[in-house]
Amino acid sequence: MLNNIPRVLSPQLLAALAEMGHADTIVLGDANFPARTCTKANDAVYIRLDGVGVTELLKAILQLMPLDYSAKPAMLMQPDRDVDVPIWQDFYKALKQADDRGEDMVEQLARNDFYAAAKKAFCVVQTGETAIYANIILQKGVVE
Repeated sequence: MLNNIPRVLSPQLLAALAEMGHADTIVLGDANFPARTCTKANDAVYIRLDGVGVTELLKAILQLMPLDYSAKPAMLMQPDRDVDVPIWQDFYKALKQADDRGEDMVEQLARNDFYAAAKKAFCVVQTGETAIYANIILQKGVVE
């Protein structure tokens, strides 16, 4: 047991976060995200957290992992059709609390581009999140 570690961060996920280097990426995918398919592309770490939502997980990870200083260290999957994605407001709020750049550091990728980026990730986490387009890629920064 450790103090001050968010409960949603499993030992396997903590190990993956610790093993990630500068500019490595982690995907937080919703329940519909093809996480296992993406991890097979490069033998990435695959983690399931069925009882956890993406926003809760995002907030927990951002407590421990700095985001890269690159212009867009957070990437969202752009919808294929014109739909409202309410969970993104929660993502933006969590990102703003962790980094002053807030929405300015977020890039929207077309679905196939998002999948291509996910296939290069160090780690892909599949959550139990049921909100649509609740997928985000984070690029790790430098621990100071």
